[in-house]
Amino acid sequence: MSRTLIIAEHDGQNLNQSTAKCVTCATAIGNDIDIVVMGSGVDSIAAEAADLDGVSAVISIEAEHLAQVLSVNHAAEVVAMADGYSHIMGPSTTFGRDLMPSIAAKLGVNQVTDIAVVEGSHHFKRPIYAGNAIVDVTAPAGATVVATVRIASWKATAGGGRTSIESRPASAAASPHSRYISLHSGSTERPDLQSAAKVVSGGRALASEENFELIYSLADLMGAAAGASRAAVDAGYCPNDMQVGQTGKIISPNLYMAFGISGAIQHITGIKDAGTIVAINKDAEAPIFEIADIGLTGDLFTIIPELKQLLG
Repeated sequence: MSRTLIIAEHDGQNLNQSTAKCVTCATAIGNDIDIVVMGSGVDSIAAEAADLDGVSAVISIEAEHLAQVLSVNHAAEVVAMADGYSHIMGPSTTFGRDLMPSIAAKLGVNQVTDIAVVEGSHHFKRPIYAGNAIVDVTAPAGATVVATVRIASWKATAGGGRTSIESRPASAAASPHSRYISLHSGSTERPDLQSAAKVVSGGRALASEENFELIYSLADLMGAAAGASRAAVDAGYCPNDMQVGQTGKIISPNLYMAFGISGAIQHITGIKDAGTIVAINKDAEAPIFEIADIGLTGDLFTIIPELKQLLG
């Protein structure tokens, strides 16, 4: 039987939920599924991967040059173990979008992007034009399928698996022309935006970086991630890693609350798979009300403090 290799996404401490969603997609293809966990000191992460239902084997590869995510190093390692796999898959996140094209290029195949539906082992559907159309993609039957999974379209597989973990040394050497310097990121204890069950987002109507503290405080009270529209990011009210939408993060939380977001099609593309969408906007004609499950016309500067009082 053909086999599928999934590249695990993790932060060095915990397995990202995107990996469990890739397993669900791979299960729909029908192959045996292996997960490779690359890094340094990843025993606990490999154990998390081994707990995922439907996984046949977990391969743990430890090396210092794999401790930080450099696509040139990780891609070389995946290519070195590619023989025997008909499918190589990763999540359509920042991690996967950086890594998977390098793997496809090294293997000499075209990448299949954003798999939303599996029609067959080499036949898939993916959204285009901001989700306004769905395209059929068929990969050549004899070629290795290198693909990213649209994680907003798939539920995470359950735990309860008890698969074996195989430890291997690295097969490929560190790249001689690329090296890791440092990582600068904002510290936060909020859930990861792309995997959070609840997301509170703000738009340009917040009007300032200081006012975005309203979004942060409500998110913290709810145990939610904080997001933003592109207009808010472009205005400098919040960091660009908070951007939700076609050119930001595609998310599928159980609850999405949008404050002062008009609902441009590019933003809607990023939230259309959310379970429940709650929109708060003082403009009763805002397009976001057309797709919202619950809509409230009002001033966010009044409504957020009221919500915080009720929740507190």
